[in-house]
Amino acid sequence: MVLKWAAAMGLAALTAGCASTQPQSAQGSKNILLFVADGMGINTMTAARIFAVGEEGQLALDALPEAAYVKTYSANMQASDGAAAMTAYLSGEKTANGVLAMSDCGTPQARPVPTLLELAKQRGLAAGIVSNGSVTDAFSAAGYFHHCPSDARQASDRAGAGQTRQQDARSRLAAAALVPGGAGYNAALGNGLDVVLGGGARDFGQGADGRNLLAELRVKGYVQPTNLAELNALKPAAGQRLLGLFADEALAAGSARDASRQPSLAQMTQRAIAGLSGNGKGFLLVVGNRHIEKALADSSARTALEEVQALDQALQAAIDDMQRRDPGLKNTLIVATSTHDSTLVLNGYAKRTGKTTAQEPGVLGLLKRYGDGKPGKDLDGAPYTIIGFGSGGKRVQGPRNSGPALDDATVSASGYAQEAVVRTAPGSATPGGTDVWLGAIGARAEDFRGTIDNTRVFNLIRNAAGW
Repeated sequence: MVLKWAAAMGLAALTAGCASTQPQSAQGSKNILLFVADGMGINTMTAARIFAVGEEGQLALDALPEAAYVKTYSANMQASDGAAAMTAYLSGEKTANGVLAMSDCGTPQARPVPTLLELAKQRGLAAGIVSNGSVTDAFSAAGYFHHCPSDARQASDRAGAGQTRQQDARSRLAAAALVPGGAGYNAALGNGLDVVLGGGARDFGQGADGRNLLAELRVKGYVQPTNLAELNALKPAAGQRLLGLFADEALAAGSARDASRQPSLAQMTQRAIAGLSGNGKGFLLVVGNRHIEKALADSSARTALEEVQALDQALQAAIDDMQRRDPGLKNTLIVATSTHDSTLVLNGYAKRTGKTTAQEPGVLGLLKRYGDGKPGKDLDGAPYTIIGFGSGGKRVQGPRNSGPALDDATVSASGYAQEAVVRTAPGSATPGGTDVWLGAIGARAEDFRGTIDNTRVFNLIRNAAGW
């Protein structure tokens, strides 16, 4: 994908890390858009490029002119989970996994730390979140909810039933934090977030606490579309506040999403920009794709790559939209990055495949030798896929040639789980600890370069905004 604005701006060659040639605003970035792909390591991003546009192609992610590598370790783990990673990005605080926008959890000094969403609202800007996961899960809630886990040993969002119950309770509390004036409301958000789009309707309905948070939010003036048609029917208006919840939990992932009912990440992003742009002082929008990490935890490469493509399309739509509203992005900063890596690997020396189509499996297929194009074989004489995982729920026990025969149709089908080196419980492949990529464009984008800590992203965004 070649960005439509590249030629107009004279960006014939966008080299990662080079100095930006875009004009900058002396007042800082008026509009901030942060895109976060949950679990998208560099290997996954490379595989997604080949999947979507082929080896020579270019994603919107690839064309961002400034780039950096981001360290993703948390206070207690080599790789952050969604809570610690988003806390780092949105508050600049290095926390243990499971912590949401808090400092010194487990001590008498425990205290909430301010987030970008709170800072934006306190400065009179509009603010919103978009996610294809639940808007109350740790990935999104780190921007507006402050929480220390009751068990300091919590290490991730994937654990047993006890932790699931804790997460349900936490999600309800997070939902309450979004209801202006209600019990548990986060007063640091001022009059409330202006746009919230995603899943998680279950957490806002009638609860055991006797409250119906949806009804309370309607009283506060929030318009509440529940499907794509209702979302499209809404015309942005000054002061309109929007809570669009399109699934009880997360929206459906990949090809399972009903495009006639559930909006895409790009559609939600465009509608959020339209709603937030009415604020004359500017806005902050956080856009997240939760499905990438969830698919990688299931060793489901196709769904993961489809979801990277979905995030990329949302990024492209946002750049195009903001270029129309702010030509040259003189007052707009757009940043895209990831929470952490995964253990997805590309087994080397595969013949070039081109993009994945209905007829060709592409990078999802069996590895073919570059010399004669025949399937590569392991020491057991069995073929293997181009994509594999370091950890995951699928591993052949014993010689690989003792399992069912593999072919391109089988391994590229939706829902197929690639093999892993280390066998784990289903759905519990571990995140990877490798640095992740970050790209940026717009005002002060050149500040993002080199190798930086994930907490540094918060400070660079703040500096760019002049807060």
